[in-house]
Amino acid sequence: MIILGIDPGIAIVGYGLIEARGNAVKLLEYGCITTSSKSSLPNRLSFIMQEMRGIIKEFKPNEMAIEELFFNKNVKTAIQVAQARGVEILAGVESALEVYEYTPLQIKQAIVGYGRAEKHQVQEMVKTMLNLNEIPKPDDAADAIAVALCHSFGNKFKDLYKVK
Repeated sequence: MIILGIDPGIAIVGYGLIEARGNAVKLLEYGCITTSSKSSLPNRLSFIMQEMRGIIKEFKPNEMAIEELFFNKNVKTAIQVAQARGVEILAGVESALEVYEYTPLQIKQAIVGYGRAEKHQVQEMVKTMLNLNEIPKPDDAADAIAVALCHSFGNKFKDLYKVK
């Protein structure tokens, strides 16, 4: 099974693709979709949608996992990220993917074993779990890989996390 993990954003959308076969997990690809703050919001959302469609078309994932939003103190930023997250989910749904969402606490618990783990601890565990030479960069991509790994570990309970 190929899982597309998404770390949602408007300026930077992290993505990571893993292949999970039983207990074996292999990293296929990772990266970021970036948009310019100088572009209008509609253009940024359109660009994210196009890029998401391209990634899905190229790698043909079976499922998509996305991080739930945590509320930001900057309301304007939170609303824009929420809009982008909607586009990211829509890209998956339009491509007939089942979409699942996980809280940051659930992701940290699955990857590190502790829901309040620090960002660098999660990144180190991603590196270790996938037997990589270095932590994937940028951070958004590493976070997206962690989302995909979280989903692969909890696959037997996945119906609990399905976006409804």
